[in-house]
Amino acid sequence: MTKTVLITGITGQVGSQLADYVLDNTDYAVVGMMRWQEPLDNLYHLTDRINRKDRISLQYADLNDYSSLIRLIDAVNPDYISHLAAQSYPKTSFDIPIETLQTNIIGTANLLECIRLKKSQTGYNPVVHVCSSSEVYGKAKPGIALAEDTPFHGASPYSISKIGTDYLGRFYGEAYNLRTFITRMGTHSGPRRSDVFFESTVAKQIALIEAGYQEPVIRVGNLSSTRTFQDARDAVRAYFLLLEASAVGKVPCGEYFNIAGEEAYQLPAVIDLLLELSTRSDIKITTDQDRMRPIDADYQMFDNRKISAVIDWKPQIPVKQMFADLLDHWRQEIAIGRIPLNR
Repeated sequence: MTKTVLITGITGQVGSQLADYVLDNTDYAVVGMMRWQEPLDNLYHLTDRINRKDRISLQYADLNDYSSLIRLIDAVNPDYISHLAAQSYPKTSFDIPIETLQTNIIGTANLLECIRLKKSQTGYNPVVHVCSSSEVYGKAKPGIALAEDTPFHGASPYSISKIGTDYLGRFYGEAYNLRTFITRMGTHSGPRRSDVFFESTVAKQIALIEAGYQEPVIRVGNLSSTRTFQDARDAVRAYFLLLEASAVGKVPCGEYFNIAGEEAYQLPAVIDLLLELSTRSDIKITTDQDRMRPIDADYQMFDNRKISAVIDWKPQIPVKQMFADLLDHWRQEIAIGRIPLNR
């Protein structure tokens, strides 16, 4: 019988690219969970298949509506669940801290509790991927590679919410033997990356400038950060390989993994790289205080040895190609009349 993968948060960059990966590389069915009012921008390339029920469908539910999750799990009975839905913007979390904590912590608890209760009643026991974040490490000490046992240090309401999410995934695995595993993905980008993230807002502004919608000035926040980058298309491959490894017992319940790129950049170098890809040579950079966070995770280098010991994975897409694809993504959006906000 064909396996089914449920992806919560399928309308996001990572969720939509995980759907692409599963459809392109397996014969599994994909069910995407979304709220009815969410935009479909990242799924328009799949809507014909969705309409034809060609191995992919959508179900409406909300992490903060427990009854909708019960109905979803009962209707789909997925073999694999990749839980990616979240309020996922660190800077935004300073403006909406309660919603961030509610959605990411209580919403994740709602989903895991639904699965636990169904397991206790029927024996249902899917593999559950709980998406945490490298932001759980917060303000790490410069010069130290972040390993899975590095202490957490919340540096935003978002990172605190992901610390809670991380612990919930581990707790439900260890206490109830749910087949959970937790991932902490480092900085990732590429096509469909939201414009609230640094490298994407820079690429978006370049595309707006090239198209004549913005003066040749890029507004940025803190540039003191150093971090690794990876393409999200590489990261979703790791997600899927971990789902498969968990299904055959290679991953203990509640295990947790860093997934990070191997190419590190200081943020000014990211700007330089994107400017080299631009058709304009007159673009200036200015600091915008509105883009600053009260506290920042300004150093993130990682140790990938744990995940490499479980699955055969390493990043394959060069970071420069990732940035080129990101800039082209914004150029294409603007070319078809989807003019993004200048934020």
